[in-house]
Amino acid sequence: MGKTIVAVNAGPRKGWNTDTLITEAAKGAESAGAAVERFDLFRLERYTGCISCFGCKREKNKGRCVCRDGLTPVLDAIRASDGLILGSPNYLSELTASFRALYERLIFQNLTYNLETPCCNPRPIPVLLIMTSNAPDTGYAGLLRNYQQTLSRFVGPTEILVSGNTLQLKDYGRTDWPWTMFDPEEKLRRHETVFPQECQRAREMGAALAE
Repeated sequence: MGKTIVAVNAGPRKGWNTDTLITEAAKGAESAGAAVERFDLFRLERYTGCISCFGCKREKNKGRCVCRDGLTPVLDAIRASDGLILGSPNYLSELTASFRALYERLIFQNLTYNLETPCCNPRPIPVLLIMTSNAPDTGYAGLLRNYQQTLSRFVGPTEILVSGNTLQLKDYGRTDWPWTMFDPEEKLRRHETVFPQECQRAREMGAALAE
């Protein structure tokens, strides 16, 4: 029986950078024989981040968030999966609020507050974290290192893929959006030359996740 990989998009824009890289990573996983179950957080029923109810700290619920809302099927699917693809654009030097809501509940359910066994996750799975940014892909080392370390500790070994200086618009010359700080030609050049390489890298990393 083949592996199951869960792919989660924490960005709102269909068909753009984050969505595309997640799709390519999922294709890579499928090429390695895995089945992919996908979730788009912006299209789920209403949900919240961790509400600090401590239900997951009770022995009978250990490792399982007891809050029931739109994130419940996502958390259940991740728990049963063999690998996880997470993707988010960078918003104001952080990942999206939607990503953070999932991240809080994914991590906290496995945190025991027990010195001897601080993590109760009995089945670590590999993780691929993808971040896209309109800004250049430098200056994010600390942010991503923290996510990588925490995901590795509480979910499973985590790899990072960053795509910076992304193309946000098809037409930067619109008069109703005078975005004069960008070089449209440079944005387009990078999208046509570098972004395809990042898509290929996403496919390779997705395949490795499923092997």
